[in-house]
Amino acid sequence: MIRRTVHVVGAGVAGLSAAVRLAEAGLEVIVHEAGQAAGGRCRSFYDQALGLLIDNGNHLLLSGNHAALDYLARIGSLDGLSGPGAAVFDFADLRTGERWRLSINESRVPWWLLDRKRRAPGTSLREYFAPLPMLVRAPAARTVAQAMKCAGPLYDRLWRPLLLAALNTDPLEGSAALARALMRETLGAGGRACHPLIAARGLSRAFVDPALAYLAARNGRIRFGDRLREIRFAGARAAALEFENRSVKLAGDAAVVVAVPPLAARELIPGLEAPDEFRAIVNAHFRIEPPPGQPAILGVVNGFTEWLFAYPDRLSATISNADRLIDRPRDELAAWIWREAAALSGLPAELPPWRIVKEKRATFASTPAQNAKRPPARTRWENLALAGDWIQTGLPATIEGAVRSGYNAASIFVGPGADAPKPRAPSISP
Repeated sequence: MIRRTVHVVGAGVAGLSAAVRLAEAGLEVIVHEAGQAAGGRCRSFYDQALGLLIDNGNHLLLSGNHAALDYLARIGSLDGLSGPGAAVFDFADLRTGERWRLSINESRVPWWLLDRKRRAPGTSLREYFAPLPMLVRAPAARTVAQAMKCAGPLYDRLWRPLLLAALNTDPLEGSAALARALMRETLGAGGRACHPLIAARGLSRAFVDPALAYLAARNGRIRFGDRLREIRFAGARAAALEFENRSVKLAGDAAVVVAVPPLAARELIPGLEAPDEFRAIVNAHFRIEPPPGQPAILGVVNGFTEWLFAYPDRLSATISNADRLIDRPRDELAAWIWREAAALSGLPAELPPWRIVKEKRATFASTPAQNAKRPPARTRWENLALAGDWIQTGLPATIEGAVRSGYNAASIFVGPGADAPKPRAPSISP
């Protein structure tokens, strides 16, 4: 019997998650990746200057990210994530020197708000209910600022940092619909959906390498350095894939999942409407051992840095919505960020070995206008589907959204199948 062949173009998390579901269903899967490594914006690489394996970005997952956890469970790498086993978030205010920990109870009923010690200092109980109007109703055309009050101590100390990190767009112009979807699945679902999780041993070890091994074990093929230049169409079908050095005819019931960034997808697919405005992210990595007691994830208020991650062999900082920093010299950025990291960690002020990673088009801009441009997974060609965190997932551009898009694309060709049990988040202390 000849198995149906599906070509997956792009080996980021969206493409890999689609490929895993297709291979699991018994289809022949061929993954084509233009670069020399898989993972896209979610991968690790060895940095010669630091002498360390680092990630191209810092990614925080939550225990409510069920699609992402399901993907990791399928490829056997749930143990690649670690976290405190509870919904706790550490914060520091660089201006005042205050530190606090938000500690959210597991159930949907927010009993934790009744305890001042579990809330951000200087905030009132009433401020925690500011997003309620947005959670009840968030029209597609409205911004976060139009749907909730974006001012006050709690906005500065909780809502803005969380929404900025999730949307990678200033909440003042960010989509209320996307913010609503995110909050309903996390804080709105109670602490059990808010356990923070990071890939402490590297993104590739958790999300990429096990997926490649999974596909190889099922006779899936991965072709690196395989850039797709054109898709030829005939009637209602994609008929051929034109790569740089060869042409692949799509005979019989062969299908294609295009899982590349939106600008590349628009070049391949006629008439495709897709997001065309983007936001940058800047990450800084410092080769220095974190001090004992340093939180694995530290939210930073009133600073240049927004989140500080402590890995066993380095400190890493993330700055979202970072278009203003893209043209700044790297050595200047490193010095600025390290001054804050040293103050937050108690480490010496002397700049350790560093690496700045700039992603100019890290995500699409999560504005109402750009959200409206996101296409569905299904296209007008019967054998062509889309995947990527930029298509319609109902979420901002996140790992969770990327996995959902891959699953949706795969379901077009194999059917949704039985729902997999939602895996429990690992509760491994960092």
